[in-house]
Amino acid sequence: MPDGIKLITGNANPELAKKVSDYLQIPLTETMVSTFSDGEIMVQIKENIRGSDAFVIQPTCTPVNHNIMELLLIIDALKRASAGRITAVIPYYGYARQDRKVQPRVPISAKLIANLITVAGANRVLSIDLHAGQIQGFFDIPVDHLFAIPVILDYLKKNNLLNNITVVSPDAGGTERARAFAKKINAPLAIIDKRRDAPNVSKVMHVIGEVKDRDALIIDDMIDTGGTLVQAANALKEKGAQRVFAACTHAVLSGPAIERLNNSVLEEVIVTDTIPVYDKKDKCPKIKVLTVAHLLGEAIKRIHEETSISSLFV
Repeated sequence: MPDGIKLITGNANPELAKKVSDYLQIPLTETMVSTFSDGEIMVQIKENIRGSDAFVIQPTCTPVNHNIMELLLIIDALKRASAGRITAVIPYYGYARQDRKVQPRVPISAKLIANLITVAGANRVLSIDLHAGQIQGFFDIPVDHLFAIPVILDYLKKNNLLNNITVVSPDAGGTERARAFAKKINAPLAIIDKRRDAPNVSKVMHVIGEVKDRDALIIDDMIDTGGTLVQAANALKEKGAQRVFAACTHAVLSGPAIERLNNSVLEEVIVTDTIPVYDKKDKCPKIKVLTVAHLLGEAIKRIHEETSISSLFV
């Protein structure tokens, strides 16, 4: 058990924090994070953390704004209690899709959230599969960017799902991610050409690449309403794909997502527990949840020991 590490969690994903705690064999620091009747958040760290290496495990998932405030207040409490170093462990980084100005007079929300986390007192950030890699540059503190590929790949190998497979990007923006995965398993790559007319509304145009008589694995960083994923799966089936699977790190699963997945041609939807999805998994038997606890735990250990994190992905 590494000395000096303190693990703190808010209410966003305590199950994941407990799994990280079990992996590292370090108990979670006793912390009170509650809400007053008017909605204000109250935080109190109940243990001495002076000079410690503190890691706050808190994805900014639904309810997004509440969980962000919890994160900021926990960081501030740690700073004022003289923690030696504070790392914001944000498995899922909310507002990441608002990373640039695509219309006049709109905020760059992902940058604002980065500023808030930095000003609150975080010394570094640890996250998994950011929606856009450039978000790392929004921070003026070090960012360790992890990838869920090893976790997903291990599952696919154990279940013999890599034979006769084509890796598919559901849109042009995800091509780099899908290409990296395809290279890992020495598989061909296909891309879905789509056009989005409005937020959360997409229209598939056509498939670029060979998928006929092959299994197709759609790779993406998140599933939100499921519209893009389901349309991509339909397009692949129409082009002659045998079976269609999906592997997405963050299971946002908002709005009609569960209904769409249940009614889709997808055989299985592989996600991770960066966001708590256990209640939704019960409503959709196609969802397979993999844990990233050992990935986060190993990264936390290496940050504390000042050793390489990039070697986790070699």
